[in-house]
Amino acid sequence: MWFKKNFRTITKTTLILVYMVIVAGALVRMTGSGMGCPDWPKCFGYYIPPTEESQLLWHPQKTFKKGQVIIHEEALMVAKTDFTTSNAYNTDNWAAYTKHDYAIFNPKHTWIEYINRLVGALAGMATFFMAIASFTYRKEKRAVVLLSWLAVFGMGFQAWLGATVVYSVLAPVKITVHMVMALVIVALILYILHLTRTRKASFKADRLFTNLIRLTLILTLVQVVLGTQVRQFVDEQVKVVGDTAKALWLYNPGLDFYLHRSFSILVLAVNLFIYILNRNRQLHFTRVNWVILLIGLEIVSGIAMAYLDFPFGTQALHLVLASVLFGVQYYLLLDTRHAAKTL
Repeated sequence: MWFKKNFRTITKTTLILVYMVIVAGALVRMTGSGMGCPDWPKCFGYYIPPTEESQLLWHPQKTFKKGQVIIHEEALMVAKTDFTTSNAYNTDNWAAYTKHDYAIFNPKHTWIEYINRLVGALAGMATFFMAIASFTYRKEKRAVVLLSWLAVFGMGFQAWLGATVVYSVLAPVKITVHMVMALVIVALILYILHLTRTRKASFKADRLFTNLIRLTLILTLVQVVLGTQVRQFVDEQVKVVGDTAKALWLYNPGLDFYLHRSFSILVLAVNLFIYILNRNRQLHFTRVNWVILLIGLEIVSGIAMAYLDFPFGTQALHLVLASVLFGVQYYLLLDTRHAAKTL
């Protein structure tokens, strides 16, 4: 009975934690901390990562556990068994890390990535708890149970994607898929909240309005994908010429930038039309106001990144706003479908 009474609270908490993972991931991307932990699920072979480089160097008379990692001659080496080192480095005790050849330790990056993983683990546990609680709906709303467990498997798949991102040394396509999967999980949880809603809504059905919401949802997804590609272009430029690339990249932007900018104009235009339609036809979809506000903030943060040399925090804010926008638009679409069914 307690699970049934508090199920929506559990689900909302899970949704908040999933969004916290997105925030943490945005901070990882903003600070370039994606390879802060070069292995997965541990970090340099530790459950709690090191804080100083000396902890990752070989020392005589030091005890290592199986799986712990050191940086030796600019390469990652993994302890084969539990052992204590002698006075000389013994290659028989170590195996080369073969997932990739990235062997750099930056304590700030390591701990940012580690916190990202901790938040992800917490969100995963909350999702599992939500799925257990969903069994209280097994008789009246089986879809709630199905969607809850799909969210659990989605979180598992997302964790696997996170590992592949690390093993690929932050391959752009895998980063994009990782982000899109996070939005899929958000959509699943929002659908669960929609199905378990008890308060009656006073929306009016409108086919044109519903179709336009579908269109804007697709446009937002396209924007997210294009945005990750634009950021990847900037990251690659920074690797070549340093941080000055952030200030100079608009002198030679790629095609993705122009597409991303053009789509922002299209997204704004379509949503302004939706806003006018909602008011003129008195459809009472109040979430449209939030959509317009979020798009406005997205545009402002995007302009700041493009023309003010990426002010601190704007990249993370831009990404988080996009994910929240997607969530609001998706729930708005569910509202329109609900209104159509009540006719």
